[in-house]
Amino acid sequence: MRISAALFSLAVVADVALGSSWFSNAAYNKWHETELERWLSDHDVPYPTPADRKQLEKLVSENWDSWVTTPYKNWDSAQLSEYLKQKGIETKQSAGANKDALVNQVSGTWYETEDKAQTAWGSVKDWILDTWTDSQLKSFCDYHGIPVPQPRKRDTLLQKARSAYETAAEKAGETASYPGNWLYSTWSESDLKEWLDTHGIPAPQPTTRDKLVASVRRNSRLAYLRAQEQKAKAQASAEAAYASVTDKLIDAWSESQLKEFCDKNSINVPQGTKVNQLRALVRKHRAEIMGDTVGASAASAYGAATSNVGENVAKATDAASQAKTDAFNKVIDTWSESRLKAYLDARGVPVPQGSKVDELRALVRKHSHKAASGWTAWTYDDYTYDNLKTYLANSGNAAAKKASEQAGATREDLVKAAQAYYASASSAGGDTYASVTSYLASATDSAKANTFDTWSESDLKAYLDSYGIPVPQGSKINEIRALARKQHTYFKYGTSSPSETILARLGENVKGGWDWVLSQLNMGADAAKNKAQQAKEQVHKEL
Repeated sequence: MRISAALFSLAVVADVALGSSWFSNAAYNKWHETELERWLSDHDVPYPTPADRKQLEKLVSENWDSWVTTPYKNWDSAQLSEYLKQKGIETKQSAGANKDALVNQVSGTWYETEDKAQTAWGSVKDWILDTWTDSQLKSFCDYHGIPVPQPRKRDTLLQKARSAYETAAEKAGETASYPGNWLYSTWSESDLKEWLDTHGIPAPQPTTRDKLVASVRRNSRLAYLRAQEQKAKAQASAEAAYASVTDKLIDAWSESQLKEFCDKNSINVPQGTKVNQLRALVRKHRAEIMGDTVGASAASAYGAATSNVGENVAKATDAASQAKTDAFNKVIDTWSESRLKAYLDARGVPVPQGSKVDELRALVRKHSHKAASGWTAWTYDDYTYDNLKTYLANSGNAAAKKASEQAGATREDLVKAAQAYYASASSAGGDTYASVTSYLASATDSAKANTFDTWSESDLKAYLDSYGIPVPQGSKINEIRALARKQHTYFKYGTSSPSETILARLGENVKGGWDWVLSQLNMGADAAKNKAQQAKEQVHKEL
């Protein structure tokens, strides 16, 4: 009887221990109730209101693994395969058809363990700022009165922002563990949209500032992990390249060879530097790259490899972003007045009456990163002729149905009818508008698959004509389609461009910046290898 009572007591204690946050290492156990609610809201997990802390914590616990520890389990086969591809892992065709097999492969190569994820979310300030640009870090420091010494280098900005992160939250009367919108108070909606574009994350539709902030916050960890992986790859590449630069080879180089190496590796050589001093500079540079200096770290070694990797990557990213902006500006310079107004209308940007074309272009440039405002009259812009007819015929609206039955109706006629029907439903609101948006939600994917592939040449030319784009004489149908897609992509996405998976866009983004860095490293690596080979050949000749 006593044994049974003891076992029962142990069972109760175990049950309490397992259910109590006091015994748990979960990061969210220390979060404020508002942070628990914010996390649930960010991840679209419904919760009762009012709800006590126990209920909120239980809901977070039930959904934590799906979004934090093993988010890849929610991915489709294409996303899983893309991740493995970027990891350099080949997937067999049979595995490609078996999602469970792909999940197992991804599980073995995931960025971090459960413990590391818990630790990371236990100290958000250590990483959440890392994907910010230098200007965003500077604005954060200025806004919160954080003094940063000149010159304002990226490492210094990050260090200062991190050290004052919790103080800034306290001054704002906010929590810091799972930060609220206060963290992004210096970001414009364009900044938020641009961050999502840069990291390959679709902007929420329809969008609001709160939804944009939630999406940035929710995806910051994945963006950070991906960037860190690319840093590690670049550092490993640099170390492998410089491993062949031995002291004997440095001693064998001539003064001109040493200077050439320094030039290609951005090693500052003071005027009047002697040969032995040059050799010492090269050795110091190599030691920093290889992490052989006292107190050297991966970050400092890699930073030395590019004279400050953070700044160089920021420059490369800025350059890539500027290139996209320049391309967008070049395209809209050819757009008609009506198409410029349509771009702004699709984003809910008011157009001042009497605006001239140059003023419209300036407005479009200003809102190049602004997301389209969910369903609008411009949703039909890329529907096929057949999809438009089907949509209008099934709309339940007499005028729309009549337009679909009109003999000889052009695609342009159908688009105008669809837009008129949408405008009418939008004004009416209620069930009428809900019915339209519900249909659009279910029909969009099929309506827009392989955009322009089935369009006739006359429809394509009419579409380009709406932009004021003439079709070059003698153009083939595929060339016209490509031209239409180009205009449509810029119209729909602004300065960003879509991709099939988030990971693909993450790869594209990092690739743009890090390929530049690697080219700098490889420049030095090639020089090192060439000089090494020349030195070996010289030694053989002398022997």
